Amino acid sequence: MPAFTLYGGRGSSNTDRVRLTLAEAGFTDYELVLINMAKGEQKSEENMKRHPWGKIPAITFPDGFTLYESRAICKYLARKYSMPLLPSESDLEATALFDQAQSVEMNYFADPAGKIGFEKFAKKFMSLPPNEAVVAESLKATEAYFDVAERLLQHTDYMAGKDFTLTDIYYIPLIQRLFACGYGDIITSRKAVGAWWDRCVNRPAIKKLLAADKEAMAA
Repeated sequence: MPAFTLYGGRGSSNTDRVRLTLAEAGFTDYELVLINMAKGEQKSEENMKRHPWGKIPAITFPDGFTLYESRAICKYLARKYSMPLLPSESDLEATALFDQAQSVEMNYFADPAGKIGFEKFAKKFMSLPPNEAVVAESLKATEAYFDVAERLLQHTDYMAGKDFTLTDIYYIPLIQRLFACGYGDIITSRKAVGAWWDRCVNRPAIKKLLAADKEAMAA
């Protein structure tokens, strides 16, 4: 029996945060159950029991423990299985910097980048036209975010400090969306941001998972 079950979906950036975390830690003792979002399975009675807002991902353990929200899942798994993706709790300053970086990612990056991904990526599969006004506003906010990140990353290798952490993983799925939507220059045009991105996606486990996902999408 696997340690837990991950309920997620193909093409879900939230699910991919968890998958990337598990891949980076080399953790394979879990079952992935795919939820067909095109068919609305995330709103099924069964999934609503796991995630009361009818979304993905969620994880369930054999003893009945259930957890939803991708960042909460990643952090819980990292602690439970001692994955080297969090600062030591005894290092108060490093932990505070991690919490700060996580808050920054959620509040200043994920919202505008997520809107771009939805309008230019997800809507394509829903046969809906993008709202270009939303895209334009979100691009402006995303550009402004990385202007600040460019200055900060000139003094550190990763978003929460000198070490690669969960916070860096949190960025990867939505930045992948930016590239898929033709906005990769937001990353590559900024020297420090581009170097940080290369360090992240060239980590062996992450590189392998992203390549496998790209191959699966093409198929």
